[in-house]
Amino acid sequence: MPSALVIGAGLAGAASCVALARRGWQLTLLDAAEGPSQGASALPVGMLSPHVTRAPTPLSRLCALGVSDMWAQLERLGPPGRGWQPCEVDNLGHDPGRWPAALVRPAALVDAWLDECRRLTTLATRWQSPVDRLVNRSTPDQPLWQALDAEGQVLAEAPVVVIAAAFGSHALLTHENGPMAPEALPLRPVKGQMSLAALQGEPLAERPQRNNGVFVPVYEDAGLPPQWPARIWAMGSTYERGDNSSHVNAAAHERNAHSLESISPAAALRQRETAARGELLGWAQVRCASLDRVPLVGAVPHLLDLQVLMQQAGARRGRVPMAGMPRWPGLFMLSALGSRGLTLAHAMGELLARLIEGEDPNLEADLLRALDPARFAWKQARRQPA
Repeated sequence: MPSALVIGAGLAGAASCVALARRGWQLTLLDAAEGPSQGASALPVGMLSPHVTRAPTPLSRLCALGVSDMWAQLERLGPPGRGWQPCEVDNLGHDPGRWPAALVRPAALVDAWLDECRRLTTLATRWQSPVDRLVNRSTPDQPLWQALDAEGQVLAEAPVVVIAAAFGSHALLTHENGPMAPEALPLRPVKGQMSLAALQGEPLAERPQRNNGVFVPVYEDAGLPPQWPARIWAMGSTYERGDNSSHVNAAAHERNAHSLESISPAAALRQRETAARGELLGWAQVRCASLDRVPLVGAVPHLLDLQVLMQQAGARRGRVPMAGMPRWPGLFMLSALGSRGLTLAHAMGELLARLIEGEDPNLEADLLRALDPARFAWKQARRQPA
């Protein structure tokens, strides 16, 4: 039975695990936190909704696939009120109109996927296990990767590793003597802060509304306590590029209130009054985005072998196609879902499992190229003189 090590227990890591478990893989899941969904996937409530653009883009096309795929996952969770509820959202600015949507607590999905893994296969979970670096112990006949802690102790090892650690993926892949160079992996932290509070009485709107941020007038979920009230309203989140912190602050609350004014002045007033009473709650975490805002899904490129290959191609006056780039055997990643984790996680986990197993990816060639973790290194290499 094949085995894999997955690093990161948020939406991306759990989706990777369940996709491999359905194919019979034995799994080890490592995370630095005390349990799953402690990073950006701990969002109290998020929204699954279409990503509509004036003209199709790789991201909008991927989101169209992801939305329909995720609906099937939500229906497997059980009835509304257990981690999700269907709704509609009114877009007031960009892309105006009313769109079908769902309010989702991401941790409910993560828990459901990990429970499914346990039913299907062996899943070993190791919490409070921060990975400092990866070491390649492969032989010509067999790939093998070891995950080491800061003291150099082996946390786990497997012939296949999936790095799904959000912005932490950057440090794992670009550490000294690591598999990639920093410039070949342009990942960026993006902090988001949500403002929320217990909802007493009737909500201030019939349905969620979006302009610069999303106002959720009411969300009820038995899984929110004890950390959050079971019935909340929420606004957010902020989108702070380059910020790798997770502290809640008053300035971000005020940015949410300012954005809320364009959606519902009465709700903005409620937020400020709630804050004045000391009853406003906040959640903040760091999402990961790539330079081109498209996720990275697939095999990690081998840059040293790429340099040799490019030199050989230059001598032949040829070009190396991206699909022909050399890869580290057994090393894969799923990262940079940005603010579209709910939409894309499951579909990208399924794609990654197909790529690992050598199955038909069932995706258009240009979208595969758009997702390829080698795309930035490939573009850099093509710019180098022959």
